[in-house]
Amino acid sequence: MPYQQNSTQTDRTPFITFIIPVYNIPVSMLHECIESILALNLHPSEREIILVDDGSDNSPIGDLKELSQQLIYIRTANNGVSEARNTGLRMAQGEFVQFIDGDDLLLTSTYEHVLRLAQTKNCDMVMFDFSETAHADNNYKDSPCVSGTELMHRNNIHGATWGYLFRRSLLGTLRFTPGVAYGEDEEFTAQLLLRAEYVRHTTAKAYYYRERNTSAIHAEGADKHLQRLDDNKQVIFRLSRQLDSLPADDRNALERRVAQLTMDYIYNTIRLTRDRQCLNQRIEELRSKGLFPLPDRDYTTKYKWFRRMTNSEIGRRMLMRLLPIMEKER
Repeated sequence: MPYQQNSTQTDRTPFITFIIPVYNIPVSMLHECIESILALNLHPSEREIILVDDGSDNSPIGDLKELSQQLIYIRTANNGVSEARNTGLRMAQGEFVQFIDGDDLLLTSTYEHVLRLAQTKNCDMVMFDFSETAHADNNYKDSPCVSGTELMHRNNIHGATWGYLFRRSLLGTLRFTPGVAYGEDEEFTAQLLLRAEYVRHTTAKAYYYRERNTSAIHAEGADKHLQRLDDNKQVIFRLSRQLDSLPADDRNALERRVAQLTMDYIYNTIRLTRDRQCLNQRIEELRSKGLFPLPDRDYTTKYKWFRRMTNSEIGRRMLMRLLPIMEKER
């Protein structure tokens, strides 16, 4: 059974719940993450902070004593980030939800702009940009409000769940698929956008993303690479199975997202395996599901170029030679 420690909360519904999944993150980073939430201009009754410890080797709560009254702390068995986020969602009471990785930070001034958009513009979701430094840039633009379907139909979205806050009532039964270590964000975000009627995007860099070599996305080794590819493939398959049941506009929007994810999957198969036989096998799997060749659409210049290259054996051979060289030169 999960271990839960509750903070002192009022009966008032919080404006926003912050969900922080944690697994073996340095306490110093976690401390900074929580402090960045507490620095926001929110009354304690307006915020809820749920820290879900996904079976870390050592519980961090003993080192967070001075912050523990501000938190709801839940310790579970190590079931992965998808289940940790689902646990947080089950506990959440806020009108809005924001996911944060425990080694990252919110940037105060720009995130407060995001909060103002959610409070004053009747948004279901506010999507924002991220920074690779801890300093906010206060030059930004806000886009007009559109539906999530329209946004996804016209743009290549950034699927990371920490890149937006959303109205909790959008969820319904939507949750993260258990057992997925890579790509769980993409599956969740695409489905959430289809449910959102009012979405606003701002170029405000409101989130400090700290790239760590020990994070799951940077895990090295052939087994980890294959797991990443297999997880990504299953996400694509699950999303594609929904297409026939959707209204035309939603279907067109999700088709674009599936095509983009499929392009990324083929690209990463080349980059991570550098194995022509593996590439051909995975392309045949895509073909059997009607996902290859990539749809003939004018989504982006990069997409059109990549589609033409992957459509022929000669083009795929060229990619096998060129992509590893390009990776080395980056």
